[in-house]
Parts: sequence; structure tokens; C-alpha cells
Amino acid sequence: MATKTPPWKRPAPPRKAPRTPLTHAEIRAARERAAAAGRRYPNLVDNLWVLRQRSLAGR
Repeated sequence: MATKTPPWKRPAPPRKAPRTPLTHAEIRAARERAAAAGRRYPNLVDNLWVLRQRSLAGR
């Protein structure tokens, strides 16, 4: 059984629209998630989680 490739090893998906930076509220959410996990700063997984929440809210 093959495991999924971690996000930092995957190629970036093709761009369909220009990238938008995280809002202040999204940055705060990523920092809170990192703090809850015991990390000092948010990492890639925290930032991807925030972007996923953005896309789920837009449905």
C-alpha cells in the first residue's frame, strides 16, 4: 500500500488564478493552531489547513 506524498514533496498545482495572501484573521488562526499543537510558529500544514477552511467556507 502506497502512502501519500507529503505536501512539501508534491509539485505545486497549476495556477488557475493569482495567489492571494493570507488575511490577518487567517494568520491568527494558523498561529492559534500551531500554539495548540505546541509549536512556536505555524508551519506549512497549518497554512494549508487555513487555506482549506477558506475553500470550504466558499462553497
